[in-house]
Amino acid sequence: MKLTLDNPYDVAAPFGDRFAHVARLDLAGGALLILAGQVGVDDDGRVVAPGDIAAQSERIFEIVAGVLAAHGAGLADVLHIRSFLTDLDDLPGYAAVRRRLFTGTPPPASTTVEVSRLFLPGAVIEVEVTAAVPAGQGGGRA
Repeated sequence: MKLTLDNPYDVAAPFGDRFAHVARLDLAGGALLILAGQVGVDDDGRVVAPGDIAAQSERIFEIVAGVLAAHGAGLADVLHIRSFLTDLDDLPGYAAVRRRLFTGTPPPASTTVEVSRLFLPGAVIEVEVTAAVPAGQGGGRA
């Protein structure tokens, strides 16, 4: 078993390099990827479309897809999605993006909660993802 913390070079760095985008746990049969919470920001760390759940959700999953790709995975490898919304009334906009991106039946396991606020003004959603990479499917960055 081997643990690697990583910030893929082709994904914008987390704020102030205060955390890793992904923790990768290599196991005999593959790897488990645990992604840090992602918010809808551009490459300079500015919130994309403040207050717009759909636009932020699109950007979040672009970031997630980039982190997963750097480790030989894709959205089809996602096991669990944990979502934090500042207003559950925005759920339909987020759900529409999720339904378009996760077409498998059933979709990944999921947890969604409402929170009073997120750490960046204008951010209305944060998403954490856990994914599995089967052995021989991408070697990761480590």
